[in-house]
Amino acid sequence: MMQFTHAAVTASPLHPNGAHGLGLGLFLDVGAPRARQWPAGGFASTPPPLPTSSKISLGNLNSAGCMEQLLVHCANAIEANDATLTQQILWVLNNIAPSDGDSNQRLTAAFLCALVTRASRTGACKAVTAAVAAAVESAALHVHRFTAVELASFIDLTPWHRFGYMAANAAILDAVEGFPVVHVVDLSTTHCMQIPTLIDMLASRAEGPPILRLTVADVASCSSAPPPVLDMSYDELGAKLVNFARSRNVSMDFRVVPTSPADAFSSLVDQLRVQQLVLDGTEALVFNCHMLLHAVPDETAGSVSLAQSVSLRTMLLKSLRALEPALVVVAEEDADFTAGDVVGRLRAAFNFMWIPYDAVDTFLPKGSEQRRWYEAEVGWKVENVLAQEGVDRVERQEDRTRWGQRMRGAGFRPVAFGEEAAGEVRTMLNEHAAGWGMKREDDDLMLTWKGHNVVFASAWAPS
Repeated sequence: MMQFTHAAVTASPLHPNGAHGLGLGLFLDVGAPRARQWPAGGFASTPPPLPTSSKISLGNLNSAGCMEQLLVHCANAIEANDATLTQQILWVLNNIAPSDGDSNQRLTAAFLCALVTRASRTGACKAVTAAVAAAVESAALHVHRFTAVELASFIDLTPWHRFGYMAANAAILDAVEGFPVVHVVDLSTTHCMQIPTLIDMLASRAEGPPILRLTVADVASCSSAPPPVLDMSYDELGAKLVNFARSRNVSMDFRVVPTSPADAFSSLVDQLRVQQLVLDGTEALVFNCHMLLHAVPDETAGSVSLAQSVSLRTMLLKSLRALEPALVVVAEEDADFTAGDVVGRLRAAFNFMWIPYDAVDTFLPKGSEQRRWYEAEVGWKVENVLAQEGVDRVERQEDRTRWGQRMRGAGFRPVAFGEEAAGEVRTMLNEHAAGWGMKREDDDLMLTWKGHNVVFASAWAPS
């Protein structure tokens, strides 16, 4: 696939973590620039007065730490249904965080939109949020519908997905060596964009290409299906992949199973159980889990239509283990968005989601169409973390350590990535900006941006 890379630009300073000790309240006499009007005329050009007891200085309003604190105060005010304080903070945030500003301002603008969306859905501070809801459109309205060619090129812009693709494909190739039939179950959000490279690798096997069976989990019909969105059916996509495989002398069977992370992909697992009954031991079963496991509700989601109290993530991983796969590969963001309270999630997300806003300056020019697509997807994620609850909140990331605990508890052992796989990943990263890097953590590989963990890749076999 063509690589769209640009020369690295001077990056903004690393996002400051910590500094959470500021007290509640604002002192607005800071000589700020003239106020921006909400597009729908929701607020006046001067802020409503705050009670004297709420006025303290927050220092430099343009710092990331101050913006985070303002968002925290806003979230607390919305949860407390405090319309006066909510209006005051929304006014301030609207004026210091333009959606076309620097990376910290755009990050803050996305969180501001998500908080207004949350307030409008929960009914908090109705008089305030009704005035601005029309101006703050849901991020979902701007998510682009990609053609397959557009999506392939879009993913090539950044290592965010390519890192997991390359690590997983290398591990899969090692695990299926010698098997005449390879069955890949694709649990991913990126609509099989990883598969053409895997087909090329299987076609080049020393012992000849295997028969490839590809089963795809289709979650597009779910109420909170994550982006990217593909503007074609899986039948069309499958036909293209089968033709591509044929051009590489790989015999391929493609099937799609409509399923949902809300019930731990039960329909998919049930079909796989039936298929396993007729296997003769010549097939290597592989689960490719790319950025979708975190959509399965974790323990903080509460009851999700199951009578018994059970962890759906544990149930899923144990179901996969019972199918005796040759390998399970997991690529996920190294973050934790599982806090039960919105403020906890806000802090965690703000201290992770600065990375895509900071990195985009190195590969997409300001004002470009692809940049709008990219930031709309990031905004969708922020909105889902803050504004959604229950099974509709699918952005429930857990960090590498927690997923490792879950995999071991389900009966898997880690499989280390070889030096050849690590070398291929490093070569790929050289195609991108200098801020991207890779390191090993135990048996896993970790993608980094300016030294901060971004995405991990891990491989697992039955213990």
